[in-house]
Amino acid sequence: MSVLNADNISEDQLKELIQGCVRNHRKSQESIYKMFYGKMMAICRRYTKNTDQAKDILQDGFIKVFKNIEKFNFEGSFEGWVRRIVVNTAIDFTRKAKNDYLLMNENQSIDDFDEDLLEEEDDEPYDNPLKVGDVIEGMNKLSNAYRTVFNLYVFDNYTHQEIADALDISVGTSKSNLAKARANLKKILTKELEKRNGE
Repeated sequence: MSVLNADNISEDQLKELIQGCVRNHRKSQESIYKMFYGKMMAICRRYTKNTDQAKDILQDGFIKVFKNIEKFNFEGSFEGWVRRIVVNTAIDFTRKAKNDYLLMNENQSIDDFDEDLLEEEDDEPYDNPLKVGDVIEGMNKLSNAYRTVFNLYVFDNYTHQEIADALDISVGTSKSNLAKARANLKKILTKELEKRNGE
């Protein structure tokens, strides 16, 4: 019999595991943890350049999942519900390192940045042979502030207002961080391409 994972589990099997977690059944918790570990770890890795920190975020995220699992009402995707908790845990982690946001202070105007950086399309922003792993590596070279806003806006589909609310910064600061993140990431990826092409 194949190992259960998030892509091949039936609704009934998932419901049974969730109900087991509500009853604090250890095996059910282990199954849910293993099932979503890979996908959720990938999310945590996007929010921090440190693997140990990513593991800490993931651990805290799953503690919250199991603590609140009885609140899941089987409407909508369970994976989406788990993902939201993990992303919120990553946001909490970033907020604890709030001093990083002083790099982009509240007085800085969005007008300080090129308009084309702000309006750039998210779909296929880099027309080159780099892979997703290269982009993630490039993101790890960004500051925590830039990387967090980039993640929330591009990967997790937060609006600038939602980002501002989550991180306790202004909408202008969120937009500025995104613009700078895109500009810096482009420079990083361009250098990587030039290096590969021997330029």
